[in-house]
Amino acid sequence: MKPRIVIPKVAPEAYQAMLGLEKYIASTSLSPIHKELIKIRASQVNGCAYCINMHTADARKLGLSEQRIYLLSAWREADVYTEEEQAILALTEEVTLISNHVSEEVYQNAARFFDEKYLAEIIMMIITINAWNRIGITTGLRAV
Repeated sequence: MKPRIVIPKVAPEAYQAMLGLEKYIASTSLSPIHKELIKIRASQVNGCAYCINMHTADARKLGLSEQRIYLLSAWREADVYTEEEQAILALTEEVTLISNHVSEEVYQNAARFFDEKYLAEIIMMIITINAWNRIGITTGLRAV
C-alpha cells in the first residue's frame, strides 16, 4: 500500500483530542475485560487488523482465555460470555453499525445490567474504539 497521512504529524491537535478520549477511558470504572471485549469486537466488525492484533494481545495479558478471544466473532453461539458481557457485545455491534440504529431492546437490555454512569462509559468506549478503527483503516495502519 502506498504511504498515507500520519495524523499525529500533520494534525497533532486532532490526535491529542483522541488521546484525551483515551485518558477519559482510562479513568472510567469500566472493567479491563469489558474494555478489551468492546475493543476487539468493534475492531472485528470494522475489519481493523491493526486494532484486532493490538487488543487481542492486550486481552491475553489481562488473562482473557484464548477460547473467549477466538469465539468473540460468534459470541451469540458461545457459552463463554456472561449475560452482562453479551449485553455489552450486542450494544457494541449496534453502535458500531449505527446506520441500522441502536434498538430499544438492545439498549434496555444493557441498561438492565448497568447503572447510567457505567452505561455511559460503555458507550464512550465503543465510540472511542470506532474512532480509532476509522483512523487506523483510513491511514493504512498495518498489523505487524
